[in-house]
Amino acid sequence: MTNHDVYQEPLVSRYTSREMQELFSERFRFTTWRRCWVALAEAQHELGLKLVTGEMVEELRAHIDDIDYETAARKEKEIRHDVMAHVYTYGLKCPKAEAIIHLGATSQFVVCNTDLIIQKKALQLVKKALVNVIANLGAFCRQHADLATLGFTHYQPAQPTTVGKRNTLYIQDLILDLAYIEHLEQQVRARGAKGTVGTQATFLELFEGDHARVRELDRRVAEKLGFSKVFDVTGQTYPRKLDMKTAETLAGIAASAHKFAVDLRLLSNLKVQEEPFASKQVGSSAMAYKRNPMRAERMTGLARKLMNLPVNFSATAANQWFERTLDDSAIRRMDLAQAFLLADAILRIYINITSDMVVYPKQIEKHLRAELPFMATEKILMACVAKGKSRQEMHEVIRDHSVRAGLAVKQEGADNDLLERLAGDDRIPFSLEELKGMLGDYSAFTGRAAEQTREYLAEVVTPLLDRYKDLVGGCDASLTV
Repeated sequence: MTNHDVYQEPLVSRYTSREMQELFSERFRFTTWRRCWVALAEAQHELGLKLVTGEMVEELRAHIDDIDYETAARKEKEIRHDVMAHVYTYGLKCPKAEAIIHLGATSQFVVCNTDLIIQKKALQLVKKALVNVIANLGAFCRQHADLATLGFTHYQPAQPTTVGKRNTLYIQDLILDLAYIEHLEQQVRARGAKGTVGTQATFLELFEGDHARVRELDRRVAEKLGFSKVFDVTGQTYPRKLDMKTAETLAGIAASAHKFAVDLRLLSNLKVQEEPFASKQVGSSAMAYKRNPMRAERMTGLARKLMNLPVNFSATAANQWFERTLDDSAIRRMDLAQAFLLADAILRIYINITSDMVVYPKQIEKHLRAELPFMATEKILMACVAKGKSRQEMHEVIRDHSVRAGLAVKQEGADNDLLERLAGDDRIPFSLEELKGMLGDYSAFTGRAAEQTREYLAEVVTPLLDRYKDLVGGCDASLTV
């Protein structure tokens, strides 16, 4: 049987980075289980537990990587318990230490601590990708800080903004996401050595009632696994509330990416801004001329999936009866990996798109020209009042002509002739040339958009990128398909 004969997870086969895939691989998971067992034995030996010798610890350490997966699979099929199957397989490689592997521990000692190690490392990958999207968008904003473009509210033409200013909005969303990642990183800590229901009863028995040594065991195991903090109290598992918050944080990134992707798809329809388009890329099997925003569309679909995952995690957290129930196991095997793989896939596309976005200034200008007379009505109204006219009367005159001009554009396909209509009305105290003069440069209608862009980059984005300069670059965002 080949890979073509069975279902393949698209997140792995099509969308995600090798680094994220490896973190959720069986090899990383099961070698980390063994590192947990080594950390436990090592700490027990250091704290004077005579059952565990230095020779046993060395034997365990020497066989972390040589896992016999076939033997483990056969044993699990026989006994229906994955952790004990791997204890058995590890013991075959370590005959001297076999008797003390997993000593005093429950299955969740290795499962939970390993999950937390994976999540800690996965968050670092997500953070790196997030920083690189911010860097790409920052460069794009700087390049287009002054380029006036039509703004939209309700997807209807509104006042002009600049291309750079619009993209600072996407950066701001991502910086909020980054802040949540930073907070979450502080919450991810080791489960440590807590025992079957979190009371450390077995460890207390092993250490003959010495509470101080049991507490130190907990701390040392966490430290050996790379954690500076350990959960103060647990049931059998670390609190599934953490999984819920992790999923919410990753879903927040998905929401930010979704907004960007949908906006880019709309801009693509307007022919003002597009994602990169490969020289050999095919837009449609039938319509050869098409340039579909397929990357942004893919990002939208993946983000939709990730945004809907948190409900699973909240239901799991809410249904952990007392110290623990096993209904968390099967769903977490799928959803934890998927949440991080989805975030990885989304951010890879985001980096790819923002590395080489295309802007069409002439098309932008065409849209501005079509709408600018409407944009200028407030300016014209104020000028009329300055000439001694009634604001209310002028508002009604301008509104009436604006509606008629708009209907002509929509119903007849006519050009926007609002200025001509106003100039031909004796109640308006300005000639056509004077009215056209009020339009001025497009940038006159963008307010402080360009200045806001440069200020935001200088005061917020650049300091953030300086803080994370070691993470900028080195992200492979090439897309498989």
